[in-house]
Amino acid sequence: MTLGTHRAAVCTALEGPDCVTTKHVPNVEAGPGTVRVAVRAAGVNYPDYLTRGQYQLKLEPPFTPGMEVAGVVAECGPPTEGSTPWPIGTPVIAWTPSGGFAEQVVVSNDAVFALPEPFTYAEGAAFTVAARTAYHALVERGELHTGERLLVLGATGGVGFAAVQLAKLLGAQVVAVGSDDAKLAAVTAAGADHVVNYRDADLAHSVAALTSGVDVVFDAVGGDAATQAIRLLAWGGRYLVVGFASGTIPIFKANRLLLKGVSVIGVRAGEAARMYPKEFQRSIAVLLGWASEGSLRPHISHRFTLDDASAALATLSERRVTGRVVITIENQS
Repeated sequence: MTLGTHRAAVCTALEGPDCVTTKHVPNVEAGPGTVRVAVRAAGVNYPDYLTRGQYQLKLEPPFTPGMEVAGVVAECGPPTEGSTPWPIGTPVIAWTPSGGFAEQVVVSNDAVFALPEPFTYAEGAAFTVAARTAYHALVERGELHTGERLLVLGATGGVGFAAVQLAKLLGAQVVAVGSDDAKLAAVTAAGADHVVNYRDADLAHSVAALTSGVDVVFDAVGGDAATQAIRLLAWGGRYLVVGFASGTIPIFKANRLLLKGVSVIGVRAGEAARMYPKEFQRSIAVLLGWASEGSLRPHISHRFTLDDASAALATLSERRVTGRVVITIENQS
């Protein structure tokens, strides 16, 4: 059987976005319990920046980046026990460890979900990774409650933006922190109660002027902002360590945690999904329910073609993004 080829953005060396080029690669047949998706759009996430080998998960080149896609079902492999075949042509969202920057990708059947009706393919491709990370952090790890005060560091990035949106759905009061007024305006439009530009004003003083203390900190940034933010927690506060976009891992003094009864909580949404698949499936069902109701929708600031995948990664790494970056694909495979 001749399967032919399709186009994919392939990373050939761990030397940054310039090492990602579009090539023809062999098609892969869907095996038992898998689905081949004809990709219409792929989300660009921070872990895709492993083209520099600077993420927890390191792949050896050559490989194709891309963790989440949206498209249509092109082929279903033989069903395994407990799985239900997807009808050919069904619009779907899919997760994959890698391989999403391509005209097609084969994924596990349990990593495929129906595209919410209000969503475009681009929105579908930009939704689940950020929204699931925010949900895992705020609900499953941080146990954020209605009326609590949340401080979001990196609120203009993909995961931070999703955290702001989700926190407002949960009934929290949100202080969003970023470094660009235009980007923060988009976060305000998404529901943030207050915004702080830490480049224009002292972070600790600005937040202290807004509230007597925050209950939860969502930190996707690390660095100097983290050492200031932990001082802003109220008694019994929870500090959610989501990522280190600044490139600097903060160090917290144990006496400060003791004095306020503070908990520092690590957040690894991907690993949690692998360890607790049933909880992962339940959280995705909740998020897709909100999406179908129109209550939760990703904010996309940049779109690129497959041939410009390297530029998409560079835009993300240079922090020019508000919300999400998406690669749109005119599928010819």
